[in-house]
Parts: sequence; C-alpha cells; structure tokens
Amino acid sequence: MLTDAQLAIVKSTVPLLESGGEALTTHFYKMLMRDYPQVHPLFNRAHQASGDQPRALAHGVLMYARHIDRLEAMGPLAAQIINKHVAVQVLPEHYPMVGDCLLRAIREVLGAEIATDAVIDAWAAAYGQLAEILIGAERQQYDAKAAAPGGWRGARNFVVTRKEAESEEITSFYFMPQDGGALLDFEPGQYIGLRMVVDGLEQRRQYSLSAPLRQDGQPLQYRISVKREAQGKVSRHLHDEIHVGSVVELFPPSGDFTLTGSDKPLVLISGGVGITPMMTMLAAALPTGRPVHFIHAARHGGVHAFRGQVEELAARHPQLHPHFCYEQARAADPAPHATGFINPALLAQWLPATRDVDAYFVGPKPFMKAIKRALADLGIPAAQSRYEFFGPAAALE
Repeated sequence: MLTDAQLAIVKSTVPLLESGGEALTTHFYKMLMRDYPQVHPLFNRAHQASGDQPRALAHGVLMYARHIDRLEAMGPLAAQIINKHVAVQVLPEHYPMVGDCLLRAIREVLGAEIATDAVIDAWAAAYGQLAEILIGAERQQYDAKAAAPGGWRGARNFVVTRKEAESEEITSFYFMPQDGGALLDFEPGQYIGLRMVVDGLEQRRQYSLSAPLRQDGQPLQYRISVKREAQGKVSRHLHDEIHVGSVVELFPPSGDFTLTGSDKPLVLISGGVGITPMMTMLAAALPTGRPVHFIHAARHGGVHAFRGQVEELAARHPQLHPHFCYEQARAADPAPHATGFINPALLAQWLPATRDVDAYFVGPKPFMKAIKRALADLGIPAAQSRYEFFGPAAALE
C-alpha cells in the first residue's frame, strides 16, 4: 500500500523521468532483454528496433505514475494494455522481471543523489500496486475466456483450412481448432494472438480478426488477413511457410477496440491493412440497418483488399456508402472515388450531414494522426472518435 509520502515522491520524480525519457527507455529495455531473455517472445522485435515498444512501455508506466492518485484520468490506456497483455499471454511471473529493471533504470537515469533509497522504495511500492491491478484484471480475462463457450486458456492448436490472397500484399488465413471443439466468439474489432517459432526463436503477434465466425454458410472458423511486411519476420513466415494443413498456436480473442451498439450513422475509416478490423464491424453493423460510411485509403488498387466484397455488400445494402481513395491510381485497377490523400475536404463530402456519428479509424500512424485532426476539425465529438494502433499504444498528438 502506497503511503502519502511515497505517493508524493513518485509524483515529484515523474517530470524528471519524463525529461530523460529516452535514457530511461534505453537503459530499462537493454537490461530487460539482457537479464530476462524469457520475456523476449512477449515483445515484437520490429517494434523494439524502431524504439516504439520501449517508448510505449515507459509511456504507460509514467502515465500511471502521473495519475497515480486518480487512475481514471488514464482514460482507455489501462484497458489497451490489459488486452494487449492478454493477447500475448503476459503472466504474473513476468511482472517482477519488469519491476527489477525499471527500478534499476530509474536509479541509473536520475543518479544516486536524486534516486535515493526512499525514492526507489516509493517507486517499488507504486510499481507493485500497478502490477497488482494489471495481474488482477488479466486474471479475470483469462478466467472468463476459459469458462466461456468454446473458450480456452493459453495456446490452442489450430489447422489452416484456407489461404487466400486478398491483394498483392495481403493474404487471409482461415483457422479451425485441431481438437474439433467449439470456438469462442469475439466482438467486432478484436484481434487474436498467435505463437510460432521463426528461425529458431519464439514469436508472438496479434492480428485483427477480419471476418465473423460464420461467413457464407461455412463452418465456424477464425480469419486473419496479414500484410506481408518487407522486414516482418512473422508476416513473411506466414506468407511463405504457412499453408493449408499447417498447424499454428492461437491465443483467445482479445481487444477493447470494439463496435458499440448505436443507431447513429457509423463511419469506418481505414488505411492499408487497417481495413481488417473494419470488415467485422461492417458485417455486424449492416443487419441493424444503421447508415454506414465506409472510407478506405490505399496506395493503389493492387494493394486494396476486400474492395469487391465491400462493393457487393453495398449493392445489397443501400445504407452502405463506400468511398475509396488511392494515393496513385493505376490504369489497370478499378477507379477510386478520389486520388491523393484523404483530407478534411474529402471527409466533409463523404461523411453524413450530421456530425453526431460514431467514427472508428485504423491505419499507419501518420494516416491516423491526419484522420484524428480532420475529424476534430469537422466537429466529430472526441468521445465518438475511436481508434487503435497496430503496434504499441502511443499518443497521436
């Protein structure tokens, strides 16, 4: 239990640690990867190399410390962290490893004169409280997923039943449980965790589920649609080495970026492979009859996945209004509705007249920054503008 004195110490040292954020990130992560190799599979090595993962982890800890006396001010960050942890199966035994490295990094960044024993004790108590909160929330999710119909705990073997190219760089993989058992349902917008060994190293990733459990009368199965990344070890392994009949390990569906029930017009905005969670949201929204404005940006038609499916749905559902924007239109591809980049002027044309809408957007970080600003400029209420990152949670400011 944090004492008042410890709480005051933690809050007073947050600005010092934030000003040395890169140093804290570098020292903390270097020690964690060196001293506790068993946590390597929990972290995306590409995000480690770019610095996104270390910064996100440090950002989360410092956000918690800044709002330690009113945790509700953290907003959705806590739920995002919990869901990401559940997706890759972070367990209670991992928390002391992170705590050990965090405390050593704080002492190293602030120096022994500032990071006194009292300061380290206060941060140890603060981190212990955070770990207790996260472990408890994650345990609840693990238990709930294991107890639900079709649910399970940990990894479960699935067989690839279908592999289908959706564009020049995105391929869909369909999975059915090897044990023939039932499947846990999921909320539109959620992702699923995957574990595999690539080049002798265990890797864990999360991929958005891109289709409802039952589609076109097929048996219950999960579908993910993965972009082949030039430097992505796991995505390249999936594209090149995983075929129909391959067995992979999946963790239960997770994620808090989910479609909420409403009769407001729905605006789904995606860039690139960000279209994947939008497909499950679209499938869930259409039967309700609510207006749907489906806006997608791609480099060109060759990398635009699911265009035919969305257009076919629009032909059957007049309340669906699709709009496609290509950075460069190729002569051989179906024409887009606009070329260049999505901007406020285009959105003003494509959005409904009312600004009382529910907007969801996903895509590369620069795309999301631009969309977030544009929606705000157009008067979409911030509470009705929802988004999620592919990688580590971070601010879009």
